[in-house]
Amino acid sequence: MSASAEFHGLLLDLWGDLQNVKILWQVGVLAACILVGWLLSRRYNLRVLGHVPLDATQALGIGSMQRLLFPLSTLVLVMIAKSVLRHWQSTHLLNVAAALLLAMALIRISIYIMRHTFAPSPWLRASERWISWLAWIGVAVYLTGLWPFVRDALLDINFAVGKQKFSLLLVLQGSLSVIATLLVALWLGRLAEVWLMRATTLQVNLRVMFSKLVQVLLLLAAFLIALPAVGIDLTVLSVFGGMLGVGIGFGLQKIAANYISGFIILMDRSVSIGDVVTIGEHTGTLTQMTARYVVVRGLGGLEALIPNETIITSTVVNHSFSDRNIRVALPIQVAYASDLDAARKIMVDVATKHPRVLKDPEPGVLITAFADSGINLELGVWVDDPDQGLASLRSDLYAEIWRAFREQGIEIPFPQREVRIVGEIKSTPEK
Repeated sequence: MSASAEFHGLLLDLWGDLQNVKILWQVGVLAACILVGWLLSRRYNLRVLGHVPLDATQALGIGSMQRLLFPLSTLVLVMIAKSVLRHWQSTHLLNVAAALLLAMALIRISIYIMRHTFAPSPWLRASERWISWLAWIGVAVYLTGLWPFVRDALLDINFAVGKQKFSLLLVLQGSLSVIATLLVALWLGRLAEVWLMRATTLQVNLRVMFSKLVQVLLLLAAFLIALPAVGIDLTVLSVFGGMLGVGIGFGLQKIAANYISGFIILMDRSVSIGDVVTIGEHTGTLTQMTARYVVVRGLGGLEALIPNETIITSTVVNHSFSDRNIRVALPIQVAYASDLDAARKIMVDVATKHPRVLKDPEPGVLITAFADSGINLELGVWVDDPDQGLASLRSDLYAEIWRAFREQGIEIPFPQREVRIVGEIKSTPEK
């Protein structure tokens, strides 16, 4: 007897139990199991998830337990109650409840994995509702014994690809198998990424590279496991592999180039997360590296998503490639009548007092030119936190130098022009 026929017989037996007053025992036991399961899950939430801060890995693990605790604990209680109660009466209601609780646990964990795999979006919320409805409809069809008729109808719709024959049932089973394994692979890849990014003993680029490699290997393993599981010969994929190669050659070469460039960047360590870089017209801190692009966050908060291929094929200025210390130059001009030594001393003193300016190398002042209006000086200071921005540093130093110059009577000149009129100007007599 098939499983669906057994469930169909189970529902018929349940209908017979509903006409007997003894069904109240099963109803009371089921209600007690549901109440105890709810209390257990609520107690777990209050004790573990109350006000305790959790990191990403703990949130993923504990969140999955939170989702599964109610249906699984209730299922265990129902199974225990069924084993005890069956010595006195039938337990068909508890058998149906156990099947529904198991389906509930599978649906909950599927939606939980989707929420922690994809970014929040309207399509994700809509897909969660569709998955819930389709899952419960599938459970209802299976329990009511309608599955053999639906299966035969799906088997009648078939087609062939080469020597391999496909039916609509096989396609649906393969799609569900691939989707399920892909979701599990993406979730495991997310767990591996969080765990690897916490390994501070590894260099940042190595952590990112290993996490991407783990995700790719998990996705490949998901395909290799899912397709043979439903009876699809992997040699059929050679046709699709050839089509994919042609597609990459004609239309997807940019996407492939970005992915390959991403792994090259991670391996050669030319840029790393936290570096201050200038790529084209974008200057800022590199905050994220993905397989397709990098994120450069500017000082104003704007984020630029730059393809990996651009970093490989164009000039990248890495302000913190071998050393995070950078020199900041502040040009200043003083009048010829000013005390040059006093002006240089004031500039050095102001720079030394600033908390962001390094003492080693120490600030220095250079005479760069004797200009038309005054003497050009350049104050050079070193900082080790370029990611905090340089505009505010220049503003603070200029303001303090201006105040000190005014107190010491040192003049900052402005452009002046002297006009001389040569020759006699004859006035025209008035008529």
